[in-house]
Amino acid sequence: MYDYTIIGGGIVGLSVGKELAEKYPNKKILVLEKEDELAAHQTGHNSGVIHSGIYYTPGSFKARFARAGNKSMQEFCEKHGIPYDMCGKVIVATNEKERPLLDDLYERGLQNKLNIARLNQEQLLEVEPNVNGVEAIHVKDAGIVDYTEVSKAFASIIIEQGSDIHCGEAVEAIHEGADEVTVETSKATYKTDFVINCAGLQSDRIANMAGYHIDMKIVPFRGEYFTLKEESTHLVKNLIYPVPNPEFPFLGVHFTRGINGEIEAGPNAVLGFKREGYKKTDINLKDLAETLTYKGFIKLAGKYMKVGAGEMMRSVSKQKFTESLQQLIPAIEKDDLVAAPAGVRAQALNKDGSLVDDFMIIKGKKSLHVCNAPSPAATASIEIGKEVVSRLGK
Repeated sequence: MYDYTIIGGGIVGLSVGKELAEKYPNKKILVLEKEDELAAHQTGHNSGVIHSGIYYTPGSFKARFARAGNKSMQEFCEKHGIPYDMCGKVIVATNEKERPLLDDLYERGLQNKLNIARLNQEQLLEVEPNVNGVEAIHVKDAGIVDYTEVSKAFASIIIEQGSDIHCGEAVEAIHEGADEVTVETSKATYKTDFVINCAGLQSDRIANMAGYHIDMKIVPFRGEYFTLKEESTHLVKNLIYPVPNPEFPFLGVHFTRGINGEIEAGPNAVLGFKREGYKKTDINLKDLAETLTYKGFIKLAGKYMKVGAGEMMRSVSKQKFTESLQQLIPAIEKDDLVAAPAGVRAQALNKDGSLVDDFMIIKGKKSLHVCNAPSPAATASIEIGKEVVSRLGK
């Protein structure tokens, strides 16, 4: 019999487990992960950025948790000897038309109480000598880390407190009773006082399995990346982002230096034909049919058809991908790019076609469901863990 069972062994589920283990050391916790290793999906395919929270609506969970998580993530890494680098990033206006968008983003950063500065063209080139830009925002509180290493440290704390982590066990049924919850997996059946759903790409299905038919659906978007050849890495010092396109709800292709020194370029954003499909050839007919027949996706696709077509062109044409990168760094050539592993973003989508913009946490009778935790969830993971555990007490 367990006091708490957490479904999902990514960084969010493990952060919840860590927080529970530290706050209630006498409670017995079980973490269930369907893959054979932890952090196998969104966490393990993360670009590793410690975000500042500049993009998010002031007062939202994302804004508050990213800002607080930025600090708590640094403190955790310091305490546990995990390498990280608060290298900062620039958000670049590449032409005069983007200046008003940069102005709006700067004001949002000030409202979110961030350590930011405006850079003119000369100042920008001092920070990133190869970038094309008329002006930029320097976000000083942005950094890089390996979130898989952070996840392993979270897992170690859970195990050291005497709790259990079981990999290779997919949850197949959940039965909420008056006094306990029964969780059936591919290998065993467990009794628990409370279930916490942190299943990421499968979170809506787990909520439905527990009897909570929430008014949204997870839609997978695959983000495809390239890395720069070693002889071209000098073109990028740290993190270079474009001004977000207000017509498309993703950040656009950008450059990210990893903690291992590699420079990552991307991503685009295309519909995933499988919830956990990282290759163009990965197709799951059930997943695809579920997405394509969902009213919310049909409305979203109609709204963003033109921009979405451009994303698909970048997916099939390395030259088009290169051209989008050249808007930020003109010296980049197609031959500088080496195909890299893709990631999949679990994006919650409402029936009206609107994206669920903030983290979504739903309370059941004897369960709690984290149903929308895309970026910046890794940065905010410690704070999400605190929030989830605080809600259990309520």
